[in-house]
Amino acid sequence: MSPNTEQLLRELHASLGLRKRPEDVAQLIRDLFEATPGALDRPTGKALDRATRTSLRNLWHGYTSMMEDFARPVGAQRQLATSAGLFRAVPALPESCGDDPERIEAVIRTAGEEIRKEYGHSDFHADRLNREQRAEAGLGEMSKRQYNKRFRLLRRMEAKLARIIAEQRKREITMVGKSGLATRLSYEEFAADHGTAAFVAYLTARANLRSEFTVFGQQQPYDKVAAALFDRLDPRTAGWFAIAHVHPTEQVLKQLTDEQRGLLLGRWHRILLDVAEQLEAVWRRGPLERTSMIVRHGDDSTTWNQAARAWNQARGHWLSLLRAMGAEDVVERICPGKVLMLVAADVAAWHRSTGGGLHVDTAVWAELPLPWEVLHGREECPESLVAEVCRRHGVDPERDGWTRARGSVRPVPFRPTPELVHGVTVANPMLATLLCSAGFFSGRGGKSPNP
Repeated sequence: MSPNTEQLLRELHASLGLRKRPEDVAQLIRDLFEATPGALDRPTGKALDRATRTSLRNLWHGYTSMMEDFARPVGAQRQLATSAGLFRAVPALPESCGDDPERIEAVIRTAGEEIRKEYGHSDFHADRLNREQRAEAGLGEMSKRQYNKRFRLLRRMEAKLARIIAEQRKREITMVGKSGLATRLSYEEFAADHGTAAFVAYLTARANLRSEFTVFGQQQPYDKVAAALFDRLDPRTAGWFAIAHVHPTEQVLKQLTDEQRGLLLGRWHRILLDVAEQLEAVWRRGPLERTSMIVRHGDDSTTWNQAARAWNQARGHWLSLLRAMGAEDVVERICPGKVLMLVAADVAAWHRSTGGGLHVDTAVWAELPLPWEVLHGREECPESLVAEVCRRHGVDPERDGWTRARGSVRPVPFRPTPELVHGVTVANPMLATLLCSAGFFSGRGGKSPNP
């Protein structure tokens, strides 16, 4: 493998955890195929031409207003630097350690030992040492002010660590909800076959597109460019296990061994448990308006919708794998339902103004047991119950994804990635940056830019 080819594969693999525009990923794919003589066939070349026409490399401004990464939590770099100046046992650490919960916790524990503070015991009134206790602990030379300064810092660092862990978990749930298990793929699994790498990277980029403010449905990830990349795969060398992380169709799952299917099933079951915990936590803070799923004041719609998207993604993969493994009896006994996302009141009003109404799945969701209750065995929800409720409300349980994952997908036409400001399409990326900085479409009212 040439150095240039490996660099392109590394860039494509890194894109799995980013939000690069599909056009720019398609440009990397074209470069990858062109680096190998004869790798770019005519149908794939024509499909990539449609996408790369609007890549940043080929646009005169070469600019996008949208971040090309998922939002990351603010790390503890500042707190680690402060602790290195206050505690003898804490060395200066690289910037990357501020994003690593294990390193942060290790620093807190090490620093705590220096002032005889036990990790997790941070009550300012109950857990501090008084003068006598400090003297007994060998801290008699440290003034009360200096001791309190160090205690407060460790207290804040413990709270900061909890926030980082929670935000990293939310970020992971967001990425799972968008592109499945793409970010769990190792470089070796991803890069073993160039065609596989191209398909996985492009489909992931399409899946990671931001949601648009619309009543006409979101863009489907599997477009004609993805279909062309899939069709050119060599069945003998394709990395079907890697592909199943993002595209678990019946055709793909048939290519896997029982061990590979079992491994994926275990991963998705673990994700279902994690996401169920997140959903239940939001629900307990204040039950939602379940019969309409319209956002009310105080609802944590962002966390709920991220978790709901991840639940439905994980549930679909889970069902697909169970069917592929011939384990339909599991679904017959345990069939937790889909989770509906919260809808903004203005979008709901837009639906009504165009003659629409509540989504047909809403009534089914409202009547079935809460999915996390089913998953934890606190409620029963067999497949027969789901099918019965669906039919009562005019919903097809199989076609609409309630009792089985949706079948094969048809490719949709390629559409250039829109520039969005809070979900609203803006024609020009420079204008989008201006509108975003002025607060337009944010729900808080726009500020007139300075003349």
